[in-house]
Amino acid sequence: MVTEITKGIRVTVETEYQPSYSSPSQHHYVFTYRITIENGGEFTIQLKRRKWHIHDAGFLPREVEGEGVVGQQPVLEPGEVHSYVSGCNLKSGIGKMAGTYLMERIVDGTTFPVTIPEFSMVAPMRLN
Repeated sequence: MVTEITKGIRVTVETEYQPSYSSPSQHHYVFTYRITIENGGEFTIQLKRRKWHIHDAGFLPREVEGEGVVGQQPVLEPGEVHSYVSGCNLKSGIGKMAGTYLMERIVDGTTFPVTIPEFSMVAPMRLN
């Protein structure tokens, strides 16, 4: 588990390898990650966009950008928490991800980036 705090917004990431959805013999490794966003700030915020940098060992980095997360643009009042689960496929079985959320303060429309901490994804059989 890794955590990063930006302007009072805490982002925590937990990852898990999914052997039942993976096929190592075909270079297909599936990971899920649970992200928990906690609004420790004093303003209500809305998650508007996300941008990911995905590194798959031995392959070119990928970038994924879009609106919200898993089809949602959650609003968090001060003290509220939002969690979601998503996933990533790797060809090598070893990689990492990091990124940013674009948050908007509801009171005045100000936007600001929030860091998603870098996290590793390693299929257990790749550790040998």
